[in-house]
Amino acid sequence: MFHYISGPVAELGPNLAVIDCGGLGFQVNTSAYTLAGLQTGAKAKLFTYVHIREELFEIYGFLSRAEKRCFELLLGVSGVGPKAALAILSTGSPEEVIFSIVSGDEKAIMAAQGVGKKIAQRIILELKDKLASETSSISFPGGKSAPVLPRGGGNRDDVAAALTVLGYASAEINAALKGIDLDQISVEDGVKAALRAMMTK
Repeated sequence: MFHYISGPVAELGPNLAVIDCGGLGFQVNTSAYTLAGLQTGAKAKLFTYVHIREELFEIYGFLSRAEKRCFELLLGVSGVGPKAALAILSTGSPEEVIFSIVSGDEKAIMAAQGVGKKIAQRIILELKDKLASETSSISFPGGKSAPVLPRGGGNRDDVAAALTVLGYASAEINAALKGIDLDQISVEDGVKAALRAMMTK
């Protein structure tokens, strides 16, 4: 329906931003992570997800497609609604949330307000399979298989794999990685540098 909303930020509040689009103020629900990157009066572009249920019509927006993709994945988990998904995304950057899921870090997910152990375990269980369908996977101890975003090593293939998990296409990844010296930084820093490069284009 809406791919993104772009315009000056008219207002900011707890988990929401009002974007002025041609004189219309669109209330966009968002995470603390995205809110930290917005400023009243400054122009913003938020990638959107529209949630419609019975008489409810809500718009959710995020500074990056990576965060929007994380939001969509979380909504696909049984028992996780928009509020819980936003709470989880408010705990860190999109790549940090992905790291928590693929590494099975229940405590990191439970740091989100209102998210208990059972929901955290369900997120890890269900999203590992979904992520595995989007990228290559490696074997975990115990025979389990899930995509992994490696830490350290500065390897271009590892960074590209991590960005694939976050929903980016090969052409976008290759363009973002140009000019980044991946041999001098960790994989996690490489992912962050590539995401910054994508956001400025």
